[in-house]
Amino acid sequence: MLEKILVVDDEKEIADLIEVYLQNENMDVYKFYSGEEALVCIGSTDFDLAILDIMLPDISGLSICQSIRSKEYTYPVIMLTAKDGETDKITGLTLGADDYITKPFLPLELVARVKAQLRRYKKYNAGSAVPAADEIFKYAGLTMNIKTYECRLNGEALSLTPTEFSILRILLERRCSVVSAEELFHEVWQEEYYTKSNNTITVHIRHLREKMKDTGENPRYIKTVWGVGYKIGEI
Repeated sequence: MLEKILVVDDEKEIADLIEVYLQNENMDVYKFYSGEEALVCIGSTDFDLAILDIMLPDISGLSICQSIRSKEYTYPVIMLTAKDGETDKITGLTLGADDYITKPFLPLELVARVKAQLRRYKKYNAGSAVPAADEIFKYAGLTMNIKTYECRLNGEALSLTPTEFSILRILLERRCSVVSAEELFHEVWQEEYYTKSNNTITVHIRHLREKMKDTGENPRYIKTVWGVGYKIGEI
């Protein structure tokens, strides 16, 4: 079955270019030049990934992303941002976006990012009737089932994006060990473009804490080891 990709960009040349490259990868592209049209389609189509331009003439890509997450759709969202749109990038990640690409971009880079997000999304949605012991992580009321892509905190389901799920999984796999932001970035995105100024991981960690209702000065679960990284659990 072909992956269904939502593309929303009011710049026709860019949207058409993305469509061509994704179709060449045997993906089924649903292309829109306005946000309102896309929102109608979102409610009636099971997408595998969305590519959203932040600047749209009617409704922003940020609002579309927020709508997707409010409906508890967990498929990956990639935002297209302006070169100087650092604030937009942070806002997008906070609203549940998984990645962003700065305009102008190389089409092949976008294709690579799309494939990486789809691989992770498929991996955590594969499902399994009887998970093995090493496919379930438990810590202080937090339970993660890798095969069924389920995460619960004190019995309550957590609705996590693929990126959030990946970050939490890595921290649980390395329980009691500190994982640097750079290590998390490379493991989640399988990319080498991390820089010290990259705050992508920071934003996702903050979003995870908000969903876990653990945003106090001394979080119970994801702890910050200043100048080093993050960890779950004590030795």
